[in-house]
Amino acid sequence: QVQLVESGGGSVQAGGSLTLSCAASERDISEYGMGWFRQAPGKERVFVAAITWGGGTTWYSDSVTGRFTISRIDRYNTVYLRMNNLKPEDTALYYCGCASDGDRGTFYDTYANANRYSNWGQGTQVTVSS
Repeated sequence: QVQLVESGGGSVQAGGSLTLSCAASERDISEYGMGWFRQAPGKERVFVAAITWGGGTTWYSDSVTGRFTISRIDRYNTVYLRMNNLKPEDTALYYCGCASDGDRGTFYDTYANANRYSNWGQGTQVTVSS
């Protein structure tokens, strides 16, 4: 069972930047799709970004496209989320997830579905003030 630990959250003013990290242990994640989701108080967990094994393909939600960048360094077993031009509506608890075992091909259709991920970290809080 992979263990995921997110870090890098904090409080910033609108327009600022943060880089989140998701460090994995107990499993080599290089063969797995990975995703970032976020959850604001009282709301559901929603998709932010995802990346395939090898990092060849990435996807973003419309609300973060052009501002956020997902990446991975497999020799560090770590996935990153660079967030630029942060807005107050980006305030949330950010989680990274590791896709569950299964047909890799389905990840291209299901990357935005939280149920596609079988392992999650504890989350890191991002707070953006106006």
